[in-house]
Amino acid sequence: MVEKDKGAWGWIPTLYFTQGIPYIMVVTVSVIMYKRLGISNADIGLYTSWLYLPWVIKPLWSPIVDLKGTKRNWFLGMQLVISLAFLGIGLFLPSNAFFTITLAFFWMAAFASATNDIASDGYYMIGLTQKKQSFFIGLRSTFYRLAMVTGQGLLVILAGFLENKYGDNTKAWSMTMICTAVLMLILTLANFFVTPKFESTGEMETKKPESFLQVFISFFEKKQIWVALLFILTYRLGESQLVKMASPFLLDKLEVGGLEYSTEAVGTIYGTVGVIMLSLGGIIGGILISRDGLKKWMLPMLLALNIPNALYAVLAYTQSTSLVVVVGTVVLEQFGYGFGFAAFLIFLIYISEGISKTSHYAIATGFMALGMMIPGMLSGYIQEWLGYDGFFLWVVIAAVPAFIVLRYLDYPADYGKKTNDVDA
Repeated sequence: MVEKDKGAWGWIPTLYFTQGIPYIMVVTVSVIMYKRLGISNADIGLYTSWLYLPWVIKPLWSPIVDLKGTKRNWFLGMQLVISLAFLGIGLFLPSNAFFTITLAFFWMAAFASATNDIASDGYYMIGLTQKKQSFFIGLRSTFYRLAMVTGQGLLVILAGFLENKYGDNTKAWSMTMICTAVLMLILTLANFFVTPKFESTGEMETKKPESFLQVFISFFEKKQIWVALLFILTYRLGESQLVKMASPFLLDKLEVGGLEYSTEAVGTIYGTVGVIMLSLGGIIGGILISRDGLKKWMLPMLLALNIPNALYAVLAYTQSTSLVVVVGTVVLEQFGYGFGFAAFLIFLIYISEGISKTSHYAIATGFMALGMMIPGMLSGYIQEWLGYDGFFLWVVIAAVPAFIVLRYLDYPADYGKKTNDVDA
């Protein structure tokens, strides 16, 4: 049997870089692509938000990944499926029914990506000792963020470059998606060679819950669970809508309330400086919670997540196209998002504590995805109804419920402190 922690410096970066690419392409880059191909904001908000569904319902099939085959075989198989899905998107974009067909391929990629997440996270826990799981959490997050830079930044910049070169948005995005498929295939091959076979013997058996149903029953029997779930669903109520309409706002023409930035410019702003600030906010947030505990920083982090969204409302009302102003808005919003999201992740870990911790975390993150999916589905319709100025004002107002629920939330003040993190 291969010993735990073997080759971790090699396989953790490639595994989590691979995990981040399909997620960012499905959830974020699809929005930019469809906007550049002439799809309405209402349709973009509705149909791309449905793509969150696999991450919402992934707890339903996570036991299958545990019981059938190895985690390594599961994530290698899913990564190959993702590669084929992006190839399908690239090949069918020039067709007349491109919207329906490419959405089907995005669905295929989304389900495969959600399953890849289950298998990769399970492999991470099997392949590392508890001490090393904690040690490598930063490396894991860093390469996931680098995948976001690659997807939301470099690949969108490539699409913008090809748009300018060929004067044909369909051809540009078709080539970009084929490049994404090739990148995923290369990463799959890299994971095949660098990931050890930790699950090659019966010694890797782990504790299992009494029954599939018991996993769900024990989760919903937790203290204050319904208040906690309401908090999870409302924590990003404003941000979940903003993230769908921010890129269309920057891309749309001035006469309809947008700022008329190029695809290349949006890719550069969000995919480079935006993701850097997002990562920085998350790192600082994690350090502060580790030092002081969750209670001290929950309210400041919730404020940090939502207050910068008001800057988009200001941009929409003034329609300032100044690069300094736009980049400054994105920098503050992305930093605030990363900073505020740190508290959210620690809270998800807190409510997942118990015998079925892994399964309960999958359920909690499923509700997290639901809290992103439903508001995102409505975001395009709300934007078309209110205009960009009214929409971003609504985004600010939508933050209020989370602050109300927070008043009734009960959790240990020192949860998340380094000295108390026994199960890291």
